[in-house]
Amino acid sequence: MNLIAIALLALSTLSFPLSAAVETDLTEAKALFFDRKYEESRAKWAAIAASRGPAAETATYWIARCSESLGESERAFREYGTFLDLPPTDSRLAEEAEISRIGLAAKLTRAGKPAFLTAVVRSLGDDRAPVRYFGALQMGSLPNLADARKATNVLKEIVTASKDPDLVERAKLQLLRIEPKSITEAPPVRADRPAPSPPRAVKGSATEREPTGTARLLRIRITKGGKQTVAVTVPFSLAEFVFNSLPDATKRGLELKGYDSDGFWKRLRTLNIRDVVSIVGEDGETIEIWVE
Repeated sequence: MNLIAIALLALSTLSFPLSAAVETDLTEAKALFFDRKYEESRAKWAAIAASRGPAAETATYWIARCSESLGESERAFREYGTFLDLPPTDSRLAEEAEISRIGLAAKLTRAGKPAFLTAVVRSLGDDRAPVRYFGALQMGSLPNLADARKATNVLKEIVTASKDPDLVERAKLQLLRIEPKSITEAPPVRADRPAPSPPRAVKGSATEREPTGTARLLRIRITKGGKQTVAVTVPFSLAEFVFNSLPDATKRGLELKGYDSDGFWKRLRTLNIRDVVSIVGEDGETIEIWVE
């Protein structure tokens, strides 16, 4: 048995006395699981659950964990439900089971099985913040925007109430996709009209002079073959968040153009209103960035 398995076994000791035989069974079942022998582990846990002894509740949870690890999503979803229907006395395991079940429901929904969506929707009203937040992030990532928007209120709650910066950024990213108005200070560019053109400097004009106030909006326009493909407007305060989320390939492209990708957002913060950052890709795609 590896050290991780030993540590987890030590942390999961139950609060009631167990016979030596039951202790041995528990140790063997968990050892099999952490050695990734999931089918053997599930069989061992099933035997413990069938005995209806003091470890039966815990065994019911681990049966579902084994099925999930084997990739048997629908079976694991049902088995977590069986565990939650007991109902379990261990609140920690109950919360973990609920979160696992929501993740499986979202996965199955994405796989074209909408009957599982109900479990994700129900989680949005859960009294436990970790369950509610996880459910919102799963719901918000669904490809169907009508379904994803059901998570809007909880995603807003995460942004305003969560102390976890990673969680907040994930919620903001999903809101940016499903409800841009909820985190932007200006209405998004309508699809039926082009984005405003970047300001061009004209000698002696106002655009040549420094702006008197702080730029509040960041505009991004992507064109290809003379046709606009993307137009985005976000508050300037989100610049760091947006550019830290750029894929590695894009960052490498910036570096090839002479920009330090790690400090790119700082470059934007010092951008004058007359400046336009223009990046042209090998396929002819052009990205223009300016501030207003």
